[in-house]
Amino acid sequence: MIGRTFVNKLSILVLHGPNLNLLGKREPNLYGNVNLEAINRFLNEEATRLGVNLTAHQSNQEGQLVDWIQQAWGQHDGILINAGAYTHTSIAIRDALLGTKMACVEVHLSNIYKRESFRHHSYIADIAIGQISGFGAESYRLGLWALVDYLQKNREG
Repeated sequence: MIGRTFVNKLSILVLHGPNLNLLGKREPNLYGNVNLEAINRFLNEEATRLGVNLTAHQSNQEGQLVDWIQQAWGQHDGILINAGAYTHTSIAIRDALLGTKMACVEVHLSNIYKRESFRHHSYIADIAIGQISGFGAESYRLGLWALVDYLQKNREG
């Protein structure tokens, strides 16, 4: 039921982890030429089309990401997260996501399963409602659609 409007709009928090501020410059063969500003812009446009509120943050600091996850509790309905390299290392981010009990979708620009073996493990995947990777910047749009659809269905019953 994507696109259905509710009296109280859904609110989505988007978190971009370390090095994503360098998108468009850093390893374009892996991550593409789209920068983070452009990703946030098209996510906001898509959120408007879907009738949801969207807030996006980026940090290279694990603790800052944990703080934003904790602060999301009661403020947002779901989290779209690209934890970057913290995906493979951060029990703190995992615990924060578990603690909020909020619906979460994990996204990655590259297909993490076609990369180095240490990137094949995610501390987020098994607690997320889903994971989308390998579609470049489009992974974010697909993740937003999936998260909004899940939240709307959950509201309906």
